[in-house]
Amino acid sequence: MAIHMDQKAAVQNRARVRISDVSQALGLTKSTVSRALNDYPDISENTRNRVRRMADKMGYQPLSSAQSIRTGLSKSLGLVIQVADHDAQRPFLAEFLSGLSQGASALGWTLTIAAADGPKATLEMFQSMIRDRKVDGFILPRTQVDDPRIDLLRDARVPFVLFGRSPDPSDCAWHDVLGEDAMQDAVRHLVGLGHRSIGFINGGMQYTYGPLRLNGYLAAMEAAGLPVIPQHMAQDAVTMDDGAAAAMSILSTQQPPTAILCAVDMSALGVYRTAARLGLRIGSDLSVIAYDGIQDGAHVVPPLATYAVDYTTAGRKLSALLIRRIKGEAPEALRETVQAKFLNRGSAGSPAQTSTQMAQTIAQHL
Repeated sequence: MAIHMDQKAAVQNRARVRISDVSQALGLTKSTVSRALNDYPDISENTRNRVRRMADKMGYQPLSSAQSIRTGLSKSLGLVIQVADHDAQRPFLAEFLSGLSQGASALGWTLTIAAADGPKATLEMFQSMIRDRKVDGFILPRTQVDDPRIDLLRDARVPFVLFGRSPDPSDCAWHDVLGEDAMQDAVRHLVGLGHRSIGFINGGMQYTYGPLRLNGYLAAMEAAGLPVIPQHMAQDAVTMDDGAAAAMSILSTQQPPTAILCAVDMSALGVYRTAARLGLRIGSDLSVIAYDGIQDGAHVVPPLATYAVDYTTAGRKLSALLIRRIKGEAPEALRETVQAKFLNRGSAGSPAQTSTQMAQTIAQHL
């Protein structure tokens, strides 16, 4: 016999497992079960795990609408992507989004993604999502030295977490990779291979990673007692074309460096292009080390030596930190930094030529 919609709803309501059912099965109060399911920090990990196991076993599913009314939360994390960015479609973005989604889902939250075509549209999108209460907080990737997104969210008193750091740490939680440490380690590695002249191609100086990686390079050069030559340095190189142009300028000097350190992988791939044009062999005539660990670097010849970032893990960490921030934990307690992993591949080797010999080779191809 067909069941009327009202009857069907009644059957479903009778069958629905409630928090009171889980609390009764465990001998815990409803408040403890509720706080455990919502990951409140005052509930021990052991209790949270017990509650989750029993809830899963009994088939408990929270009513999202009731939960939103009760807590005032949508249980959604926000991310606004600027589609006009130079690498908005790069493969690592998919890894990052996967990590964010995994981290949110593991704690019973969702990820809401919006796109904007520029800085102004990005701020307007933040304001719209805040006004419509679509999310409870935001992940801010690629932080800037002067970041209007941070100012907007501070003023609106909306929780946020940075993938990066900020010169003004007030109200800021973050997860970041220590790119400055990677630059120092790269210089030390090149010095150990016998290089005494090391150039540096930095990324965008408007981003907080730019000054940090520059400082890492400068500190390591000073520690090694090596001269820092302005003609061997470039900045704001974030694409292959940028890297190729910067490398041409650096390698056209009278005494070109035998190694170039790049703050981002894409500019390093541009260095490959220029080296081929100038008759230089990567890994022997010219060594190159970069940072990011994108897949493109594994497929050039020789493979690019680089400091790899685990974007999936970073995404998971950021989701967890933001949820903790939304629940009231102080931002000062939510600051994590990790090291990049060095992939020691064929683009970094002992110098096969002196700077003078390199200059002669280059002159023949100009």
